[in-house]
Amino acid sequence: MHLRPTHKPGSFLRIPLADGSFGYGRVLEVPFDAFYDYRTTSPDADLDRIASKPILFRIVVKHPYPKSWELIGWRELEERLTQPIVQFRMEVGPLRRCWIFDSLGNSREASPQECIGLEPAAVWESHGVEERLFDTFMGRPNDSLEHLWKELE
Repeated sequence: MHLRPTHKPGSFLRIPLADGSFGYGRVLEVPFDAFYDYRTTSPDADLDRIASKPILFRIVVKHPYPKSWELIGWRELEERLTQPIVQFRMEVGPLRRCWIFDSLGNSREASPQECIGLEPAAVWESHGVEERLFDTFMGRPNDSLEHLWKELE
C-alpha cells in the first residue's frame, strides 16, 4: 500500500513554473502557505538554502496540492514563519469599507489607504500561485493580484 505523503506545517514544496524552472514554498498552519524568493533552473532539495531565502508572500492555497508540487522535506517552522499573517478584505459596493485582520482572529475596520500593500484575502488555486511566482520572478505584475488590489483605488 502506497501512502501519500502528508503536507504538515513545516513541509517544503518544490513547484514547477511555466519556463521549466522551480519555485519553493512551505506549508504553514492551515490554511496558509509561504512562498520563497528563490527560483532555480534545476531541482533543489537543500532545505537550509531554501529556508534561508526571504518570503515573498504568505497566502491561502486551495487544497489538495497538485501532484506536480513535490514534497521535498520537512523542518520545524522558524519563528518568522509563525508570526500572525495580516490581510485585508474589501466590502463590495459603493461604501468600499475595508477590514484589516490577522490569522489570530484580530480584526478592525480601516480606510482603503491603510490596506494598500497588504495581502488581499483570497483563496488561490495552485495554477494561480504558479503564475504569481513566475510573474514575480520575471519582474512583472500579476493579473490576479492586480485585480484584487484595483478594488482599493
